[in-house]
Amino acid sequence: MHLSFYPLLKQKRSAFFNALLILAMFLGFCSSSYSASVKTNDAKPPMKVKVVVVSMFEIGSDEGDAPGEFQLWKARQKLTTQYPLPHGFHDIYANSDTGVIGMVTGMGIARASAAIMALGLDPRFDLSQAYWLVAGIAGVDPADNTIGSAIWTDYVVDGDLAHQIDAREIPSQWSTGYFPLFTHAPFENADAVDVNNSPNGEVYALNLPLAKWAYSLTKDTKLLNNEAMDALRDKYANSANARALPNVSMGAHLSASTFWHGEKLNTWANDWVAYWTQGKGNFVTSGMEDSATLQSLSYLDNAGLVNKDRLLILRTASNFTMQPPSLSAAENLKLESSGDGYAAMGAAIEAAYKVGSQVTDYIVTHWETVKDTPPSAE
Repeated sequence: MHLSFYPLLKQKRSAFFNALLILAMFLGFCSSSYSASVKTNDAKPPMKVKVVVVSMFEIGSDEGDAPGEFQLWKARQKLTTQYPLPHGFHDIYANSDTGVIGMVTGMGIARASAAIMALGLDPRFDLSQAYWLVAGIAGVDPADNTIGSAIWTDYVVDGDLAHQIDAREIPSQWSTGYFPLFTHAPFENADAVDVNNSPNGEVYALNLPLAKWAYSLTKDTKLLNNEAMDALRDKYANSANARALPNVSMGAHLSASTFWHGEKLNTWANDWVAYWTQGKGNFVTSGMEDSATLQSLSYLDNAGLVNKDRLLILRTASNFTMQPPSLSAAENLKLESSGDGYAAMGAAIEAAYKVGSQVTDYIVTHWETVKDTPPSAE
């Protein structure tokens, strides 16, 4: 270094460190202000939470208009106490008498992960023994079930973590250009997949005895149906399950931020879920957020803040994941976008509450029994 530059460099370094000091003081002030705000607004001990109801979206307002996933829970569970959540997508609402709280994560992987983590780290809530109930709509494979149905999840498979080659460039012998990370072709190294230890979060096995218990409790629930739903399902002439009446069942869930649709991708979804679960899971429902929710709960579980084995996922079918024989994938997706394909939206939202609330009410009513030991079908 030339000596003539030293005084100037020293002066600039001094200004730089002064700026850092001012920034640190500012951040410290912001942190203290937020902490003081939390303490001022919530001087009492943290709320002991029994059930967290996780919704992903609300259509408009939280009450008084056409309901999204959250509105029925807020009204019927009397979630009237508001907890501001500026570090999340949507404020938390609670019933302090029952110990039930409700949240809206926002749509997609990024928002869901951030929202679950924000709640899990919030000192106003004791979530150490809480049960988590994800209750939201989904697409359904017409080979397995029908619109308006409610499906309890056994496995969640991530549909985003992958390699992809455009369909116009894939080798002729490949069935898809979408294949697992760290492989070189579709569905390589299937024997090496470990359903219970997925280092990158490609697959999550839920607490199966708990899920089976929830199914057993709710399997005879009568669900809504209407003429528009009948007309839509009648188009699926090749599938008896698609033409059946709405029902409660179990199956695997594919979680991906891309809203995919069509017969080809539906085949891929079945193969993808079978690969990551080593054939133990059957693809039934498709949504966006659940792999993110599980990843956040896994980290929070590591910190001792939640128990990830108390998670239940209930997905209710608002639409089919592929077109009927009479339409192309693009034609059917256009119909869905214009509203004709979502004949079951209202029924699916109602089913999420009608089925899910039975589990919530049971946990609240039998808290002394289930607070230490989760209910089980085994």
